[in-house]
Amino acid sequence: MGVVINQSIKNTIITYLGFGLGAINTLFLFTRFLSDEYFGLITFILSTANILMPLMAFGVNNTIIKFFSTYKTRQSQNSFLTLILFLPLVIIIPFGTIGYIAFDSISTWIANDNALVKDYVWLIYISAVVFAYFEVFYSWAKVQMQSVFGNFMKEVFHRLGTMFLLLLLYLDVISVDELIVLIVIMYVIRLCIMMVYAFSVKRPVIRFSKINNVKAVLKYTTLIIIAGSVANIILEIDKFMIGFYNILENVAYYSVAIYIASVVGVPSRAMHQITNPLTAKYLNEKDKVSLNDLYKKSSLNLFIISGFIYLLIILNINELYKLIPEQFGSGIMVVFLIGIAKLFDNLLGNNNAILFNSDYYRMVLIQGVFLAIISVLLNIYFIPHYGIDGAAYATFISVFIYNVVKISFVYRKFKILPFSENTFKVLLLIILTGLVFYFWDFSIHPIINIGLKSLIIGVVYGGICYYFNLSDDITKLLNKLLKRV
Repeated sequence: MGVVINQSIKNTIITYLGFGLGAINTLFLFTRFLSDEYFGLITFILSTANILMPLMAFGVNNTIIKFFSTYKTRQSQNSFLTLILFLPLVIIIPFGTIGYIAFDSISTWIANDNALVKDYVWLIYISAVVFAYFEVFYSWAKVQMQSVFGNFMKEVFHRLGTMFLLLLLYLDVISVDELIVLIVIMYVIRLCIMMVYAFSVKRPVIRFSKINNVKAVLKYTTLIIIAGSVANIILEIDKFMIGFYNILENVAYYSVAIYIASVVGVPSRAMHQITNPLTAKYLNEKDKVSLNDLYKKSSLNLFIISGFIYLLIILNINELYKLIPEQFGSGIMVVFLIGIAKLFDNLLGNNNAILFNSDYYRMVLIQGVFLAIISVLLNIYFIPHYGIDGAAYATFISVFIYNVVKISFVYRKFKILPFSENTFKVLLLIILTGLVFYFWDFSIHPIINIGLKSLIIGVVYGGICYYFNLSDDITKLLNKLLKRV
C-alpha cells in the first residue's frame, strides 16, 4: 500500500483543494453572481454531457487500465495505445453527424418546456466529447502510475477557471451567454494540457500493426460503455430529469445540495486514481492475496475518512445553510440521503475496480443496465411527486441496490468481502458521534460555530480511531504527522 498511500495523500489534498474552490463557486459565487435559472442551465448542460461521456469515450478510458499491463513489449504497447486513441471516433463522428442533421428535433426534445435550454444543446455534445478524451488521456497517465497531475487537472484547474470567469461576469467584462461558452472552452483547454502531459509521460508512437487479443479488447471496450453509462446515469440522471420535468431553478437548488454531499466521496475519488491500475495488475497476475488485502484496506480507510467527513457535514448542515441564499435551503434532506449513498460507495473500497477489470464484467453490466432502468423509473415517479427530495429518494434507493449487488457479486466470484471487525467498530463510532453532537451548537456566528464544532468532533473522532488503532495505515499516517508537529 506504500505507493497507494503516497499518491492517495497527494490526490486527496489536490481533490479537497478542488472541492474547496468548487464550494466557493457553487455556494457563494454562482448563487450570487448568476440567476438561479442560468445556474440551473449550466448544471443541466454539464450533467447531460457527463451522462454521454462514457459513450463518447467508447469505454477506452477503462480499457487502457485493464489491458495495458498485459502488453510487455514496446511494439505491442504502441499498437495498443494507437488503437485507444482512435476508437472513440467510431462513436463521436456518427453521433456528431446525426446531431447536425437532426439538431432541431433533438434540441426540442431535450429542452422540453425549457426554451432557454434549446439554444445551448450544441454545447452538450462538445462537452461530452471533451470530457471523454480528457478521461482517455488521464488513464494514459495513470497506467504509468502518474495520477497526481491528472488529478490536479480533473479537480482544480476547471474550478479555478470557473472562479475567474465568474469574477469577470461580476465585473461586467463578459455576459452570461459568453460565460457559458467560455466554461466549455475552458474544458477544451484542460483537455489539451492533459493530452500534452500524457504524451510527455508516454510518448505516442502511431503503429497500426495487429495486437494480441484484439477481440477481447474490442469486446471489453464495447461492453464497458454500458458500465460507465450505468454509473453516470445513476449519478447524473437526477439533475437531467429535474431539468426535464421542473423549472431550471430547481436544478440549481438540487446541485448545491448534491455538491455539499459529494464532498463525502472525495477520498474515494482520490484513492481510486491509483488503486484502479493496481487492481488490474493483481487481477492480471492472479495475485488473490494482494487483491484481498487491497480490498479490505481500501474499504476500511475510505470508510473511516469519509465517515468523518459525513459527520462534519451533517452535524454542521443547519449552520452551513445560513451562509447561502435562503431559497437554497430546501436541500437538507438531499444532503442527508446522498451523503449516506456516498458513504456506502466508500465502504465498497476498490470494488468497482475489481468488477470492471475482471473477467466477470459482462454479468455486472447486465445487472447494471437493469438498475439504471430502475433509477430512471424511480426518478420518473418521485420527482413529479416530491421535487428535489424525490430525486434524492430515487438516487439513494438506486445506489443502495447497486452497491449490494456489486458486493454480493464479488463475494460469489472471488470469495472476498471488504468488511472486517474494525468496519463495524467504525460504523458504531459514526452513529454514536452523530447522536452526541447533532443537537449541540454554539450561539455564535455560523462560521465560528462550524469551526469550533468541527474541531471538537475531529479531536474526538480522530482520537478514538488512533487510540483503538482502527486502521494501521491511518495510525501510521497520524504518527508521522504527530512527529512533525
